[in-house]
Amino acid sequence: MPGLEEIIAGCIVISLTLYALLGGADYGAGIWYLLARGPEAQTQRHLISTAIGPIWEANHVWLILVITLLFSAFPLAYARISTVLHIPLTLLLTGIVLRGSAFAFRSYDVQQSPLHRFWGTLFGLSSLITAMFLGIILGTLTSSYLQNVQGGFVDVFVLPWIQPFPLAVGIWTITLFAFLASTYLIHETPLPALRGLYRRKALWSLAASAIMAILTLLLTKNYASEISQGLLQSPTGWVFLILALLGMLASIIGLWTKRFHLARISAVGYVTAIIWGWGFGQYPYLIKPDLTIFNTTAPASTLELLLFALVAGMIVVLPSLLYLFRVFKKIQV
Repeated sequence: MPGLEEIIAGCIVISLTLYALLGGADYGAGIWYLLARGPEAQTQRHLISTAIGPIWEANHVWLILVITLLFSAFPLAYARISTVLHIPLTLLLTGIVLRGSAFAFRSYDVQQSPLHRFWGTLFGLSSLITAMFLGIILGTLTSSYLQNVQGGFVDVFVLPWIQPFPLAVGIWTITLFAFLASTYLIHETPLPALRGLYRRKALWSLAASAIMAILTLLLTKNYASEISQGLLQSPTGWVFLILALLGMLASIIGLWTKRFHLARISAVGYVTAIIWGWGFGQYPYLIKPDLTIFNTTAPASTLELLLFALVAGMIVVLPSLLYLFRVFKKIQV
């Protein structure tokens, strides 16, 4: 039977998965907003702002939960992450704040104002940058760069995340979020032209994510060998790899044959398999190669209270979120 620290670590992975599937898709929509071109650009931007407007703030609850659980349950790991990675974390949080502010100002600004386009561009750029740094942080945690580094400011606080593997994970995250957003946006419009446009965007971003997945997997051999071994040399690792591959193939079939419900479900499965494969490859480490969920855990009394608060909070939060999606996204629950 798993211990309290393993249960809470699993909750962190679940929260991260939900944030990628919901908040990550919002970032992807912001990226497509930035890249919208041609005679239908304004229609695309209107679709994106209408689609994410009612729910984008609520999706951040999962990132807040990840940070809260990490801080409360694994304080030693939180301390090292927030210290060594304070630069990308600051850029990530800055991007989140700028993105939200720009979206709000853009929504209530006069459309004919020159500032309206500025706020829209800032919204798209901050979505791209935030997605990139989220991937960079996760890529750095997967590698062995956060061990007790000695040296000057650059050696300790910059070089750990300016490496090929974290940067590749950052680009991969962008492609995954863009793919999720495009498959979701297909369902947000009744216009055949826009559906066809986002179908093509989904296929191209899926191809880009496949290329980045291969490149990232190749880089693990030199920069994150432990996770490479965990995925390629164990039956469970192969299960997640096969599930991710099946999700990708099903997404291609769904998009190619215009079975968009299949494409959306498969996209969710594809991204979920990747995140859980990453979580399995990390286990039991929070920071490789020395900090695990066992040697960084808080006292048992803290974990018990945290788990109680988590259950009590979900009793309130989950019905509220489900009702929100039912009202604005017509999701039946």
